[in-house]
Amino acid sequence: MTAEPRPVDARPAVDRELVEAAARVARTRSHGDNHTMAAAARAADGRIVTAMNAYHFTGGPCAELVLIGAAAAQGAYELTTVVAVGDRDRGVVPPCGRCRQVLLDYFPGLTVIVGAGEDLRPVRIAELLPETYVWADHQLDASEEPPGAADR
Repeated sequence: MTAEPRPVDARPAVDRELVEAAARVARTRSHGDNHTMAAAARAADGRIVTAMNAYHFTGGPCAELVLIGAAAAQGAYELTTVVAVGDRDRGVVPPCGRCRQVLLDYFPGLTVIVGAGEDLRPVRIAELLPETYVWADHQLDASEEPPGAADR
């Protein structure tokens, strides 16, 4: 008798350790209205970096943007996966439009964890911004000169 093949879960695995790291920061470091979102990222070397947003009515940075600076301060310049979690047990929160654009520009191969509860899933950042503007595509190559540069 041959064994029946078991169904394979086609969904890629969610980095649960990363989600828990962000949730822990959101639970323990949230502070009034100024710090309400936590983010965690896995660096290419496996480290986890965390950060909190810095809300301000003038447009203070989201947790994902603070995370980029915090990672750089620790020498982690290549991030592979990121997730944001809200305080008050709000769970995983997808990045806003500005954060999506910045994350794409810094880390074009980045995976972002989105969804809720058992429906968490990893998604490539480019999938969150279809038909997007890619800043790097519009920068001059080091060998190129801007129009009119030769006339100076």
